[in-house]
Amino acid sequence: MATFVIVHGAFGGGWEWTPVARALRRRGHEVFTPTLTGMGDRSHLGPEVGLSTHVADVVSLLEFEDLRDVVLCGASYGGMSATGAADAVPDRVALLIYLDALIPGDGQSGLDLLPPALGDTLCVTAQDGLVPIPAAILPPVGSVPEDRRSRYVARLRPHPVATFTEPLRLTGAIERIPRAFVRCTLYPLEDDPIAPMAALARARGWPYRELAATHDPQLFDPEATAAILDELTAGLLSASG
Repeated sequence: MATFVIVHGAFGGGWEWTPVARALRRRGHEVFTPTLTGMGDRSHLGPEVGLSTHVADVVSLLEFEDLRDVVLCGASYGGMSATGAADAVPDRVALLIYLDALIPGDGQSGLDLLPPALGDTLCVTAQDGLVPIPAAILPPVGSVPEDRRSRYVARLRPHPVATFTEPLRLTGAIERIPRAFVRCTLYPLEDDPIAPMAALARARGWPYRELAATHDPQLFDPEATAAILDELTAGLLSASG
């Protein structure tokens, strides 16, 4: 049995990973799906939130739940805060998995890792510290039944702009943690920011898997998402142990 902490992506919340969490629990795992400050059911807390707050959200969960040997998973933008948290408390993280996610280095912001056109759109459209939900990131019509898609889209919320612009500061401790990458191969984002991340992971020799799902695998196929996390984790943790 493993303990998973899944960090959601931009505009979402912990709620969107509930189906994957249920599937992982049926496989005997413990799962936490925190919602980052200013997002999801915490969106009422306001827009004045930076990346360092999101890193602290994840670190605080690990510390207050006293979690150790965690499989920390960052999805999409969640790769930013997951990386920062793993670097801050490396003794609590056994494995870091990027789920079609950004892979930041020291001093990089989310904006640095996005294609210029997408980054410019986020900054230009931001109002009162929040980025409206871009049409380009919505699950494609027809990718899942429309009733499920519409319920998902209705719960997305604007995203605090400072979490994209604040650079991540790393100590280097992250380099001691095994890392892996899961690439979603269906309906890649336009001017796809994840393709260079997948190439980086492969160039570094990390364990790499492909999942026949959209960029929102938790919506498209939660069972397959849980299965690939289960398989990847079992193989890597048994090899390291």
